[in-house]
Amino acid sequence: MKKLLIFLSVALWATTGHAQRSRVYQEVRSNDGSLILFNFSYGGHLPGGDLGDRFGGNYSAGLGGDFFTKNNWVVGLHSNFYFGKEVKTDVLANLRSNEGFIYADDGGVSDIQLRERGLYIGGHLGKIFPVSENNRRSGIRVTVGGGFLQHKIRIQDEPQVFVSPLDKEYKKGYDRLTNGFALTEFIGYQFLANNRLVNFMIGLEFAQGFTANRRSFNFDTRSVDSGNRLDLLYGFRLGWTLPLYIGENPDLIKY
Repeated sequence: MKKLLIFLSVALWATTGHAQRSRVYQEVRSNDGSLILFNFSYGGHLPGGDLGDRFGGNYSAGLGGDFFTKNNWVVGLHSNFYFGKEVKTDVLANLRSNEGFIYADDGGVSDIQLRERGLYIGGHLGKIFPVSENNRRSGIRVTVGGGFLQHKIRIQDEPQVFVSPLDKEYKKGYDRLTNGFALTEFIGYQFLANNRLVNFMIGLEFAQGFTANRRSFNFDTRSVDSGNRLDLLYGFRLGWTLPLYIGENPDLIKY
């Protein structure tokens, strides 16, 4: 009988202790309060405006950070690296033979590819509009922002084959380096799990770049490109979010 009482006492203590720890854990692991979001994303875009005359569709890898207030306002910074294979303007046409080849200095045929490369760095402001009372930190995400947009044609040659007209400095006469101010918009869905284990965002992304060519002379056209451009991007973005919760009451944390 004595052993039974001891066993019941231990079991009751263990059950009560586990329940208390579970309640504390649930309190600590809620998604309330202000937090910082680190976003790692991937996107795909179609170009428009002047950008559509130069490139085809592209993809992008993104990195950013948000400060997320307890009232669901979002302010942050983000950067995107764009890359694509379709270049519509053959800036090396004047270097090609009648058969379409570009010959190296040693007389061999060089394998030169044209690629799109681009970069965006900027800030944004927006808000999350909840769609469920069960999770007020998740919902429709709407942000607008502005920053710096740059793109160029990458001349990807073979390291072991030398083509004098495409030496490092000469490439600048063909790459169409272009940059300027840009506006961005995002509308989609942001999800922050109540238990903090699953966090992501997905939605549509748009950009309008007010840019200009920054090279003093284009070798292929033998002219100066001094006009203003309107570069447009339309696409989607999917991101994994790493939340860092701040301002929690340390008295609730038990070890």
